[in-house]
Amino acid sequence: MLDSSSRLIASDFPTIYRESVATLQINLGYKCNQSCVHCHVAASPYRTEMMTANTAEEILDVVDRLPVTTIDLTGGAPELNPNFRTIVVRARRKGLKVIDRCNLSILFEPEQEDLGSFLAREGVVIVASLPCYLEGNVDQQRGKGVHSLSIRALRWLNDLGYGTSQRLELNLVYNPLGAVLPPPQKELEAEYKRELRSRYSIEFNRLFTLTNMPINRFGSTLISHNKLEEYVSLLKANYREENLCSVMCRNTLSVDWRGYLYDCDFNQMLGMGANSNGSHLHIRDLINGYSLSQSRVRTAEHCYGCTAGQGSSCEGALV
Repeated sequence: MLDSSSRLIASDFPTIYRESVATLQINLGYKCNQSCVHCHVAASPYRTEMMTANTAEEILDVVDRLPVTTIDLTGGAPELNPNFRTIVVRARRKGLKVIDRCNLSILFEPEQEDLGSFLAREGVVIVASLPCYLEGNVDQQRGKGVHSLSIRALRWLNDLGYGTSQRLELNLVYNPLGAVLPPPQKELEAEYKRELRSRYSIEFNRLFTLTNMPINRFGSTLISHNKLEEYVSLLKANYREENLCSVMCRNTLSVDWRGYLYDCDFNQMLGMGANSNGSHLHIRDLINGYSLSQSRVRTAEHCYGCTAGQGSSCEGALV
């Protein structure tokens, strides 16, 4: 895989500072049952990185010391980590909102047959990837047969009350197929709701549109087609200063499978750790009282992806 990181680090992106830590986004490991072409994590069934029980315990300890209200679990497929359910249960007992970044097909993997029922029982918010309501587009981006599994999973989640009751929230995620910005989120959400309802009788709460980041697998594809600079230029040409006030790195902190800290999940994939005086911070530093409030966020060219057009974050468009 071609590495785009060396072409992204030098950047004129504006200086921004963290406000607080309201959300811990925890990457439980890079192992996944899918290998999507847009994946900025480069997750696959062959990855072996996995968070240990000790690191998970450290994270659960630190949430009591921070103004954290949300635990956002991601991967890979976070559900493949053997500590996933323990983290969910204990975080919910602490009164925290828990988000599961779910690829939907994971619900049909061996030993995951009761996953949907578990998530519903714990009141976990599901944010599920569905790059299109059309079979061809989904299978092109996520693998043959994934669309069919995704529709089966969404129907099952609807039956459990997800997207059809006030208690269980089901949100979908759209990524463009190529090197273009996402369309307006509000209009696309209306289209998704109309098409999924008419074609499959599926309901959901919200649609999040995410910009593809030029790193890892998608970045490698851009390089192989000699399109990386062109795509970065597209992001920069659509930069909107007003998006700076609501980018997710202001109140979200990313934690990798080893417990190291990053300003966002994308920085994690580029190895751009949150740091103090050049040292790479670990979750243990927060346990020992270190504060990231008002710290400078590390930025690079990919940050223009979060501020281009309508903006992009892990909860969709910013405006």
